[in-house]
Amino acid sequence: MPLYEVGHIKDPENSIFRSIHFSSGLREARLLGHSCRADTASNVYLCTADYEFATPPDHIDVACAFASITVPNHVHLLRAVLSAGAQGNKQDQAVFDLSFPRASLWFRPPTPLEIAATQTGAGIVRALGGPVQILLLAALVLASRGVKELVALGGMFFAGQVVSVLAIPHTGWQPAARFVEAAAALAVAYLAVEVLLLPEAGWRWMIAAVLGLFHGLYFHLFLQETRYRAGYVLAGAGLAELIAIAVLWLVFSRLTRAARALRPVQVSATALLAFGMIWFVLRLRS
Repeated sequence: MPLYEVGHIKDPENSIFRSIHFSSGLREARLLGHSCRADTASNVYLCTADYEFATPPDHIDVACAFASITVPNHVHLLRAVLSAGAQGNKQDQAVFDLSFPRASLWFRPPTPLEIAATQTGAGIVRALGGPVQILLLAALVLASRGVKELVALGGMFFAGQVVSVLAIPHTGWQPAARFVEAAAALAVAYLAVEVLLLPEAGWRWMIAAVLGLFHGLYFHLFLQETRYRAGYVLAGAGLAELIAIAVLWLVFSRLTRAARALRPVQVSATALLAFGMIWFVLRLRS
């Protein structure tokens, strides 16, 4: 994994192997040995290990808590190959994050329904998988001055994500994960500044589109790692974002009416600005 994801961990090697467990048939695999090294040339942290199962497994259950010890809003992809003798090798993969720390590898081709459900669900999780994602949507809600404008901002935000996912693979550009986070944090901070200092400004739909372009880079990296289908992932993301925006709009609307004297929009925008700038600086320094 990238070196910056483990830079804050006091004992990264042992922490990593304490945070992942394999089992089959309710019996945990035994860790025989492990080693890790920092490859500064590639800027990655490489680990290898040997595990022993009690019997040859037909499936493997995995518990992975890497997201809780590294970077919370990142995903971790496990690809596994099972040697099946004369039948050749069987492959399977699983994605882990804070919301999904467990998975089972069955080493059989998934059905079309399983593919659609898994990949759409992955889009839902990625759309709401961390504080940055939620704050991006909260920034859109704060920036809107009515339902019509909220629909326009949400539509442009989603359109920006689609353009990013479809266009970036053809450019040859490979953005680093920390650049994506820094860019998204800076965009949140800018939108918060506009809410605070330019409450009547127009063209916010354009800012929402740019925000969507940055957020789409999350999905671009995710699709590259998992090789999932963009249509399923974006459909799940769009559904999750639509529901989240509706809930946030309802909460902010009631808050504004109930506590108008406390200026909740301005207070929330200030909090978004502070978070965006702090997150931006942390990503640059990591």
